[in-house]
Amino acid sequence: MHLGGTVRLNKIGVAVVCGIIIVMILYMSPRSVSPFDSASAKVNLRRLLLVSIEAAEKGGWEVIKVINQANLKEESKGETKEGVKVPVTNADYKSHCVMYYGIKNTFPSVKVISEEKKGENECQHLPPMEIDQLEKTTGIENLADFEANSEHVTVWIDPLDATKEYTEGLYQYVTTMVCVAYQGNPIIGVIHKPFGPEPRTTWAWIHIGMSKHLNHNKPKSDKKVVMISKSHAGKVKELVQDVFGEDTGIVPAGGAGYKALEVATGNATAYLHNTEISKWDVCAGDVIISALEGSFSTLDGNDLDYSASSDPVNKDGILATLDKADQYIQKLKEIRKTY
Repeated sequence: MHLGGTVRLNKIGVAVVCGIIIVMILYMSPRSVSPFDSASAKVNLRRLLLVSIEAAEKGGWEVIKVINQANLKEESKGETKEGVKVPVTNADYKSHCVMYYGIKNTFPSVKVISEEKKGENECQHLPPMEIDQLEKTTGIENLADFEANSEHVTVWIDPLDATKEYTEGLYQYVTTMVCVAYQGNPIIGVIHKPFGPEPRTTWAWIHIGMSKHLNHNKPKSDKKVVMISKSHAGKVKELVQDVFGEDTGIVPAGGAGYKALEVATGNATAYLHNTEISKWDVCAGDVIISALEGSFSTLDGNDLDYSASSDPVNKDGILATLDKADQYIQKLKEIRKTY
C-alpha cells in the first residue's frame, strides 16, 4: 500500500460532501426544517429569494413614485386597540400590486399573504418576473439551489411598513418587506429601505447566506439602547427600564422593519414590542436577526408560527436581540406578572 505522494481531490466528491454538510446543518438547527420532501409541486428557494428581492425593490419604487406624484389618497382602516389611527394610502395598494402579483404570478403554487387586499383586475394583470434576468443583477447566483414542497411554503409581504410615518413625511422608517416561511418556520427575509441617499436592500436565508453588510454586528455602544414603537410607547418604557436597567436608552421609532434592522446592524441592543402586531410586520426581521444567531421571539420566549393557517396577528409581543435573550426573557416573565 502506497501512503505517500500527492492527494488529488475529486471535485464531484468535494461538492457532495459540502452538500451533505449543509443538509446536516439544516437538520441540526432547533428551528430548522428540511426542504427536501417528496411531493410533486416544488419551488426553487434560491429563485424565490431572487424574486422576493425584486418584489421588495419594485414595491419601494411605487412608494417613492406616489410621493413624487403627490398622489397619496390617504384613507383610514380604523384604529388599533390603543386608539391609534391605522392609515392606508395609494402607495400601499400600488406596492401591493407589484409585490403580491410579481411573486404570485411567478410562483402560482405558493401561498402569498399580504397586509393589503386588491384584486388582479385592479393591478393590471402584471406578468411573472423574468428570473433569468434577475440572476445577472442580484449577485446571489452562487447560492445553492434547494427545492421545497410548495404546499408547505408561505410568503408574507408588507407592501409598506410604517404607513403612518409615511403620511407624516418620516420616510426614514419606511420599508417594504418579503418573508418566506417553510412549515411555519421563517427561512428567507428581505427588508428594503426605499428612501435615503441610497436605497438599501437587506436579505438573509437561514444557514445559506445573507447581505454582505450583515456580519454579526456588535453593538456600536456599551450603553444599552432599546427600540420601541412610536405609536405604542405607554407602559413599555417602564417595562424596558425594569428589564434592561434604568440607564437604558429608549428610542421610539416607526416601522417594525426599521427597528429590526437597527438591532441587526448593531445600532440597538433590542427591539421590544408589548402589544399586538401582525406577522407580515415581523417575519422578515425574524429571519435576519435569527440568521445573525440572535433571538426573535414573543415576550414569553416562544417562536412565532408563520404557517398560512396560523393567526396573522401575534398577540404576545416581540423581543428581538442579538445577545442575552434568555436573560431578558426570564426578567420579562417575572416582571409581566406584576403588570
